[in-house]
Amino acid sequence: MKLKVGLIGLGDQWETRHRPALLALSDRFEVKAICCEIAKKGERVATEFNAVALDGFRAMISRDDIEAVLALAPDWVGPLPILAACEAGKAVYSSVALDIAPEQVGRIRGRVQESGVAFMAELPRRYAAATLRMKELIATRLGQPTQMFCHERMTTEQQTSHLRRGEYCPLTWRSLMELADWCCYLIGREPSSVVSTLHHPTVHGQKSYYQSVNLQYDATPEYALSANAQMSVGYYIPERWNEALSFRRPASIQICCENGVAFIDLPSTLVWFDDAGQHAESLEADRPVGEQMLLHFHRSVTSLVRNYTDLADAYRALKIVTGANDSASGGHRVNLDFA
Repeated sequence: MKLKVGLIGLGDQWETRHRPALLALSDRFEVKAICCEIAKKGERVATEFNAVALDGFRAMISRDDIEAVLALAPDWVGPLPILAACEAGKAVYSSVALDIAPEQVGRIRGRVQESGVAFMAELPRRYAAATLRMKELIATRLGQPTQMFCHERMTTEQQTSHLRRGEYCPLTWRSLMELADWCCYLIGREPSSVVSTLHHPTVHGQKSYYQSVNLQYDATPEYALSANAQMSVGYYIPERWNEALSFRRPASIQICCENGVAFIDLPSTLVWFDDAGQHAESLEADRPVGEQMLLHFHRSVTSLVRNYTDLADAYRALKIVTGANDSASGGHRVNLDFA
């Protein structure tokens, strides 16, 4: 079944993630209309996909030939396309689910659930080939995770880029939410508490930032072992020193399990160790993460079971980060409640 979709915005991942995925999955998706913040860019992409360029996203969503909406520009119209799609009964693939203002989350969750539409938040670390393989290893060879360590390092200029989100969600928030969701996905449950510290001095006339976050996962009847995840994100290296970004860069994530330890470098490199020794896996032959996510969205739309759990996952990630910020400002551990 070919799904007829409309694109709202063409964000900073268009050329590297969304465009290649839509071209590769032309047997699953047919782009019918595009509404872009830059008219010339929208017209060029519309010509490439044999689609029509429109000025308003509401007019596009209401079209009869649109079955689903791909909201791809989180720094443009925010969550408004999600609400409009719910009103029209159209499925939603959203890059903005992690960029919603905290006071808006409850309203949007309610609207999505009331409408019954399929909804998928873009959570790329979940669908990377190395992550999917790691979930298999946790279930079969390595056992439950007990410790995780992950870090996101960026330049000071990246945080202030005009291509990135602004008032709804700074890039540091977005990065922390993606890391928090990644840890929760791999560990398999919600954390019980969070403690955080941050440091943001001015270096060479530019603001810098570093925040560390520690998540505690309690043992449960299903998971006999408690777990701990340590995350950090920071921009403290000026772009003119960009060679330092890749110097001795740590693994994207290090995972200590009952029966071994694993190191992941996104998107497709996984090295793990157990009693038998070292095992190195390169998963470059697997589908790119953009295709993996769109295929998952296609299945959720065309199946009879409506899926909007990703919105709850995005809400959980937002609660973790807001809890971390409360901890950093108050100097104490914060208990988390996801009700």
